[in-house]
Amino acid sequence: MKLARWMTALCVLTAADLQAQTNFDTVQVRPQKLTDQLYVLFGAGGNIAVSIGDDGAFIVDDQFAPLSAKIKAEVAKLTNKPIRYVANTHWHGDHTGGNVNFGRDGAVIVAHDNVRNRMGSEQVRGENRTPPSPREALPVVTFNETLTLHLNGDSVRVIHVPPSHTDGDALVHFVRANAIHMGDTFFVGRYPFIDVNSGGSFEGIIAAADAALAIAKPDTRIIPGHGAVSTRNDLVEYRRMMVTARDRVKALVLQGKSLQEVAAAKPLADFGSYGAGFINTDAFLDVVYRDMVARYRR
Repeated sequence: MKLARWMTALCVLTAADLQAQTNFDTVQVRPQKLTDQLYVLFGAGGNIAVSIGDDGAFIVDDQFAPLSAKIKAEVAKLTNKPIRYVANTHWHGDHTGGNVNFGRDGAVIVAHDNVRNRMGSEQVRGENRTPPSPREALPVVTFNETLTLHLNGDSVRVIHVPPSHTDGDALVHFVRANAIHMGDTFFVGRYPFIDVNSGGSFEGIIAAADAALAIAKPDTRIIPGHGAVSTRNDLVEYRRMMVTARDRVKALVLQGKSLQEVAAAKPLADFGSYGAGFINTDAFLDVVYRDMVARYRR
């Protein structure tokens, strides 16, 4: 079983590849209402949170650039105010591709320092290279640990988490609306994609879940980077899967097992449904194994 080939494939898969494979003419941008002032838009790419009110529209992530007109049209159905602010949960193009259009419209783009750093320079994954983003697409307000925006009657806390999906991930907590956008630190019911080429870390994914659970109430809505709006219990189950995977693989690593031997032991057999998404079981196991070897095998 050549598990490493899965990681090679993932390293060269970029948002540009996904964009090239998508017919945006057929994509429908669909809204889901969470409160009178907070919505989620689903289309192609990362889920978008939309806050509306007297201060204008504030969106979290903006999918691919070819969808910007459709996104603007859906936001216009919710409010007659302009889109004034955009927050990015991380740098990947399926979440930041629309920055260039919203930035040119005058929206203020907010993100972690590392998001601007990665978007502003060439990123290399295997043989695939992502060129620097246009100036208009770059975040103009960046932060290191936390930032609070006071918009539309809500306090919106943007919180950097330890390197997890990437090294620039942020949770966006709508305090009054009682919702948390977790970006790609949370793939509901699926194994996470950990972009190690962008500083991602398996243990960081667990830490990101812990950070969200620490602020989530029993009835908090959890917005994943991809997939349906979820509950705190969904996030608890996601974390349980990851901790179980870590502990089982760690035990095998401490026994000196090779990757092939670990795979043969099938430590993730009872989580089969999680492998039905973008990341299959082989690819996820590869990441967990490599992380455990780096931490515990000398």
